[in-house]
Amino acid sequence: MLVMQVARQMPQPGLMIVEAPMGEGKTKAALGAAEIVGARFGADGVFVGMPTQATADPMFTQVRKWVERIEPGLGAEVALLHGKRRFNKEWQSLLEDAGQTPDDLYGTIEEDVQYGMGPVELCDEPERRAPAEWFLGAKRGLLTPFVVGTIDQLLFAATRTKHVMLRVAGLTGKVVVLDEVHAADVYMSQFLAEGLWWLGQARTPVVLLSATLPPGQRQTLVKAYLAGAASREDVPDVAIPEPQGYPNVTAAWHGEPEPKVLVRSTSSWRADLAVGIEVLAETEQATTAQGRGESPGTAAVAELLDTRLREGGCALVIRNTVDRAQETYQALRRRFGQDVRLLHGRLHAAHRAGRTEQALDLLGPRAGGAGDRPRPRLILVATQLAEQSFDVDVDLLITDLAPVDLLLQRIGRLHRHAQVPRPAPIRAPRVVITGFAPVERQEPSFIVGSEAIYGRYLLLRTAALLETQPTKWSIPSQVPELVARVYGDDVGWIPQTWRSAERKAYARWAKVQQQRAENAQPFLLSRFGEHERPTLAGVHIGASKEGLGDEKFQALVRDGEPSIEAILVRHDGARFSTLQGRRIAVTGEEPPPELLDELLGATVRLPSSLTRSAEQELSLLDGWRDHPWLRHSRALIIPESGIATVGEAQVSYDESLGLVVRRNRTR
Repeated sequence: MLVMQVARQMPQPGLMIVEAPMGEGKTKAALGAAEIVGARFGADGVFVGMPTQATADPMFTQVRKWVERIEPGLGAEVALLHGKRRFNKEWQSLLEDAGQTPDDLYGTIEEDVQYGMGPVELCDEPERRAPAEWFLGAKRGLLTPFVVGTIDQLLFAATRTKHVMLRVAGLTGKVVVLDEVHAADVYMSQFLAEGLWWLGQARTPVVLLSATLPPGQRQTLVKAYLAGAASREDVPDVAIPEPQGYPNVTAAWHGEPEPKVLVRSTSSWRADLAVGIEVLAETEQATTAQGRGESPGTAAVAELLDTRLREGGCALVIRNTVDRAQETYQALRRRFGQDVRLLHGRLHAAHRAGRTEQALDLLGPRAGGAGDRPRPRLILVATQLAEQSFDVDVDLLITDLAPVDLLLQRIGRLHRHAQVPRPAPIRAPRVVITGFAPVERQEPSFIVGSEAIYGRYLLLRTAALLETQPTKWSIPSQVPELVARVYGDDVGWIPQTWRSAERKAYARWAKVQQQRAENAQPFLLSRFGEHERPTLAGVHIGASKEGLGDEKFQALVRDGEPSIEAILVRHDGARFSTLQGRRIAVTGEEPPPELLDELLGATVRLPSSLTRSAEQELSLLDGWRDHPWLRHSRALIIPESGIATVGEAQVSYDESLGLVVRRNRTR
């Protein structure tokens, strides 16, 4: 395989960027490359960083199987690092001999602070036979030989924060594998580039994976690593050729008298899919539902599904906001009943984990046989959770417009697995794009939610791509061309009547990008101009002397408005109880162990618009103050009416819809 061949050709540790289609097997190739470069250059472990907690869980299973094949018993040395690991059944099964709350013996990991769980002191319990026992202590997680976690683990190692040396020490000497690196926005990319500089300086082998990497981002990542390898602030003169094929591998390492770059390409082992592209126009006015009815845009989606799924089949509907997903789900549920499922980020932890697992069981690789697919139909309504590292196969995709790289990621769920029987109306792969409306002789209009998330510039260029490209895309061979066109500087292909609007949108976008990059600078481990210092003296000048608590830790490396989590608790006027109705004592008593999973499973993330109000109004219950898992957890108390008030919003939790937020209209 190409990736392994390049790994064998590199004369010293370096950076590899692997670009390949969705579902091509990039992760397995990366683990194979990690095995090769680890053996050649003496690495003592592997860190695999995923974009989200949900994608880290299945990767934990995959990495354990991989290391078991290398050496039986080595799977016990793999640690899972994220704040929801106690809900991972495989992680819990590894620690069964530690009782019902195994992590309590050794404390939480530092990253758990962002989820409201602070570190605790180690206790004097006798040693137990469990994986990586010593490493479960506070701040030691990355020192484990084999680690699977979120990419945040690397980003934190590039911050000007306490104990950063333990994070850097945990990564140095390993092979670092990062998946879906295209998901890093301009703010996160500052920390990613800083992290790569330090990994390059330490000659740590790094493998980056992406299906849809813009060319400019590839250049930035390679230069950051090579600058670190040369202990320079920058390497402006290095030539980094553009790959001429897809899939491809770009490898770079320090050389004398100049850095070395190797680019290799091959062809996909899968034949191209001719994906039909269709636009279902939707204006902003059409997205506003009258009362509790459905909007015209949602009604059009329902009609289309009724037609396309007349003989059955599985469809995925991706909405850019939770509110749109909930509205769509309700409308489709009225029409299709139990055949409709919902998955989004405002489900509480237990619901989200259960529904994700269920979706993978119904639509994942294990459900490829004729008798395994849901009958007569299944419609999954989801948000961006279904965008990447979500191994499901659907017959039809309906999605809100998003920047082209993310749109292609979504298309990666369409006809993903071979040999799946499909009904005749949806036998050919087709994506229906909604959430915007073409306007004759001028630029299109976009729904407010999408523009607020992605900005107008990239949406305009992606819409122009839909306007100017043929009605079919060849996937995967056309992926690099489509991404390069939208993210490039050329405006010649933009419709003439759009160009003025595109230039205005670009000016606003560029200003915002510059501001976001500048916002990251105060928190980077090394400031610009300091990378060529001969020692580490002064590297922490300007660092915060106060520990980052609660959700601020995550907000440090991820741009946008910070959001917080809360535990849903019911109150009937006389007592507190879990969502399932079990009583919670509030007289200073800690909750019994059997209630702990029930409480933590009711953790839900609030929308960022409620962050300030929630910080002021929500607090922990008295009985949680000394508990290692609950002492930083806010309680969102749902009264007997079922509706709580946070700021000016009414909040409730529906077993089907998840967290429902109704914002009071002001005059």
